Amino acid sequence: MADRTTQHGDSGQAVDGIRTFPFPVELSVGGVGMQTGPMEAGRTWHAEAPLERVHRIDFHVVMLFDDGPVRHMIDFAEYEASAGDLLWIRPGQVHRFSRTDGYRGTVLTMQPGFLPRATVEATGLYRYDLPPLLRPDAPRLAALRASLAQLRREYEDTATLPLSLHTAVLRHSLTAFLLRLAHLAASSAEAARGPSDTTFTLFRDAVERDFATNHSVSAYADSLGYSRRTLVRAVRAATGETPKSFIDKRVVLEAKRLLAHTDLPIGRVGAAVGFPDAANFSKFFHQHTDQTPAAFRAELR
Repeated sequence: MADRTTQHGDSGQAVDGIRTFPFPVELSVGGVGMQTGPMEAGRTWHAEAPLERVHRIDFHVVMLFDDGPVRHMIDFAEYEASAGDLLWIRPGQVHRFSRTDGYRGTVLTMQPGFLPRATVEATGLYRYDLPPLLRPDAPRLAALRASLAQLRREYEDTATLPLSLHTAVLRHSLTAFLLRLAHLAASSAEAARGPSDTTFTLFRDAVERDFATNHSVSAYADSLGYSRRTLVRAVRAATGETPKSFIDKRVVLEAKRLLAHTDLPIGRVGAAVGFPDAANFSKFFHQHTDQTPAAFRAELR
């Protein structure tokens, strides 16, 4: 699933009004589509993007912590990471660093297009249904650390291979790390209560594509060729929630993004997520957040 925002150059301006910061290629060794190195104070993606402010990026970020705890907001949920934990932030997700210098460990960033499509699918780079916070056991953590350390050595070694081979080696090393990370995410007890079958996968992709115009479970079932009962059973097995709840959560998330990142009037935010009537949107938002849209926006400004 790709981010719905369309980019317009290095300014980070997007057609939906949300400012999204692109991958900083100029900071990458050799200009390749990834970076890895130590987390440290003062790190930033762009000079005009203070990390303690809510912002959105169009690239992947994986942080492996050596210290903690550190609180980090991703898509308006707070996560507390400690030593040995990982945070995986995907393109399009909004996030905010806490005002602390406690970020210690290794950070990996990568452009979505750096890896071939088959690898993207095998590693679940766009599994937005999985939680960003991962807590590996000791053997898995040791394997992840070793794999990330090898990737970092290859990344920093720009002298022994020409750029084309250096990039190819990086892609292979990055794939090896991401396959381990993806297996951890998919097998986590918190990540999924059951197998994510084809029915749920198709539903998830359809919601990501159409949530702004379609909030009907029956309409999704019909378009996918399933009975409503089959869809309910598949979504509940994969996520523990109903299809309607899954749709509503995605709508609320997009509304929060627009409220946090744009100055669009409340009515236009509602219209952008499928509520032509501003009063109905405000009622819906309040039901799901216990806040009015205006109060949520004011809290972040």
